[in-house]
Amino acid sequence: MSSHVHRSLSRRGFLVASAGVAPALALAPVPARASGRQRPFGRYGSPAARLDPRTLYVDPHGRGDHRSVRAAVAATTGSGWTLVLAPGVHRETVAVDRTRTEMTWIGASENPRDVVIVYDNAAGTPKPGGGTHGTHGTTGSATTTVQADGFTARWITFANDWLRADHPEITGTQAVALKVQGDRSAFHHCRFLGHQDTLYADSMALGTFARQYFGHCYAEGDVDFVFGRATAVFERCHFRTLTRTDLAGAPYGFVFAPSTAGANPLGYLVTRSSVSSAAPDGYYKLARPWVPSSDTTARPMLTVRDTRLGPGIDAVAPYANMSDSYPWQAQRFAEYRNTGPGAAITVPADRPQLTPAQARSHTRQTYLGDWRPYA
Repeated sequence: MSSHVHRSLSRRGFLVASAGVAPALALAPVPARASGRQRPFGRYGSPAARLDPRTLYVDPHGRGDHRSVRAAVAATTGSGWTLVLAPGVHRETVAVDRTRTEMTWIGASENPRDVVIVYDNAAGTPKPGGGTHGTHGTTGSATTTVQADGFTARWITFANDWLRADHPEITGTQAVALKVQGDRSAFHHCRFLGHQDTLYADSMALGTFARQYFGHCYAEGDVDFVFGRATAVFERCHFRTLTRTDLAGAPYGFVFAPSTAGANPLGYLVTRSSVSSAAPDGYYKLARPWVPSSDTTARPMLTVRDTRLGPGIDAVAPYANMSDSYPWQAQRFAEYRNTGPGAAITVPADRPQLTPAQARSHTRQTYLGDWRPYA
């Protein structure tokens, strides 16, 4: 994977420099024309040289059609729009509803550190208007929500910078950076930054099987930071577990928490990826199954194959229960040809392995069918 995706930005560093957020996020210089005039949209045109009528340009400094991503989304109707985002930090929440299908967002500099969409709601954050309005809940905490089918994003950072330490009064600490629910949703060279519940790869309804693809992406967090019921392929991605100062011992958290519907034959596939850690060795579990109260027939599915698991993963007991009523052994967890200290098999019963014949059906082609976002 490209080096700018692999190098993580610490969450504490992300926040400490909030007053000077551009340097903290390592924003690249804006490309310039030979004449010295700035080209905030790089090779993707501009409002004066629009690539096509359904392309809109977003720049927080006012050089585009809109200053915010939310305003640009609101200006679209129907299908097939492209938003080109100039380098900058967008502190806002954004939602793409089901009617805005086949939408594409492009980070114009082609470096995901340069275009950041970030907010700081948590599940327990009170909604605007006072106590009678309740709290946001996990879904409502999302900085960006995508419900439409056919969504694609390239070179963008989706972040939620809410911190437990700053809000000891809040017990609902889930804080989603991105919730994606649409079918054929693809993310290339994107970053997902948060702590608990960073990336919510889900579907619109229990009976809807949404296919999603994450290629050359980076995700970080601590508790269940990649979770949901989508059929999702993570290829050549880097997952990084964060250290914690609020806990005295292991485990600090879990990388994956799938909630695959029992009727869905395919859940999460992680392939040719890596898991690293900022925490002590063995302080993280690879996964635990999430069986929501709204779907007690769920059978969470996770296959991790051809992936390097660093020493942060507890190799002896890499899986745990979220509820003892739904033990992980009764779910669909499997591994194949993983490497690294976190992949060492010390108790075979606790590390279910695919056979070569079984592994042939756990590929991106099988999971995504006739949709080929990687082509």
